[in-house]
Amino acid sequence: MTMLSIVFVFVIAGSASGAIEKRIVGGISCKEDRQYHVQIESLQGGMTCGGALINTRWVITASHCAERVVKVKIGLNNQLPLLKEVKSFFKNLFSGPPKNLEQEVDPKQQFTFKEGDGPPHDIMLIKLNEDVSAKLPTIKLPPVECEKPTLNAQVQIGGWGFKTADVKKASNPKNLKCANTEITECGENDKPDSKYHSEEATTMCAHKPGVDSCFGDAGTAVEYNHLLHGIIVSNPVDKCANPIVMLNVCHYRKWIAETMRNNP
Repeated sequence: MTMLSIVFVFVIAGSASGAIEKRIVGGISCKEDRQYHVQIESLQGGMTCGGALINTRWVITASHCAERVVKVKIGLNNQLPLLKEVKSFFKNLFSGPPKNLEQEVDPKQQFTFKEGDGPPHDIMLIKLNEDVSAKLPTIKLPPVECEKPTLNAQVQIGGWGFKTADVKKASNPKNLKCANTEITECGENDKPDSKYHSEEATTMCAHKPGVDSCFGDAGTAVEYNHLLHGIIVSNPVDKCANPIVMLNVCHYRKWIAETMRNNP
């Protein structure tokens, strides 16, 4: 191949990469961040979401992302050194990927927060069928008595961010994307879906020009000071969401601990 041909190939590849980068508005490659990120897919099709691995057995996401049999894909954003990647490739070539990194989880192992006779809240814990490796990265929870980020606080969001609901026609970007945004006041219409409970104590909003949450980003973690402080519940279909609506994890911190303790 001539030098001119090589340059042409790289120019074309760079253009394609740029087009992909623009699919998540305001996002750049997470690189080694968010290695705890998981992908949640409905086996019936038509629904894909993010989630976060919080320990070897539990995933947290938005409730509307599941409530049915789902496939949970773990370790999609793990960054391995090149030599380990090569070894892993040949190992998987003959034995296949570790089975417990893709698990089909029944609704009986999905726990949605609910108070009394009121509507459910759009937050869910998913108990995996079996433990994953303790070497897999997880995200830390804030202390039980934590408080939600204050106005104007900088938080990080992430996800694959399809811009279309037809995920079969929209392949994943090569890398998970991350973006910083800012906590703002929620407007009158900035709330979870109407089937879920919403109030000031449970809901947070974030806005930054050029940073949107798109189809497939619901359920993903909102990081503040490197801790899990929010879950995205915006669920756009035909366009991306800005402001981004999130649930305040601090409001549910005791429930998270109790649910995991009571369902060993």
